[in-house]
Amino acid sequence: MPSFQTFKDLNITFKKHPISNDLIVSKDTAAIKQSISNLLLTKTGERFFQPNLGSKIPGILFEPLDFATASLIEDEIRRVIGVYEPRVSVENISVTPDFINNGYDASFDAKILGRDDLIPLEIFLERTR
Repeated sequence: MPSFQTFKDLNITFKKHPISNDLIVSKDTAAIKQSISNLLLTKTGERFFQPNLGSKIPGILFEPLDFATASLIEDEIRRVIGVYEPRVSVENISVTPDFINNGYDASFDAKILGRDDLIPLEIFLERTR
């Protein structure tokens, strides 16, 4: 009989549950989406006591808006998820420059290891100050 592992992470809103007064948790696909988004948008060295955690994407976004930079972002997404998110592997990744909105459209599937689940993820990456 297959047993499915449930993934739980604290919700980043830190709101309390109305009945139990515990912190709200994100479960399964929502937890993985939240984790991947946090990893990709965290600068390397930004977290205390974990200087290697994070990605170079926030810095790469200040490079010229072109397909070469999109390729760098794609490589960084693969690296970060491969190193820091052991629950999934990346498949079908596509990063394209969006010249109108001055950013990058990144879409990929995260395959949950040990299951047949594919989580489609889309994120718009843009420069912030």
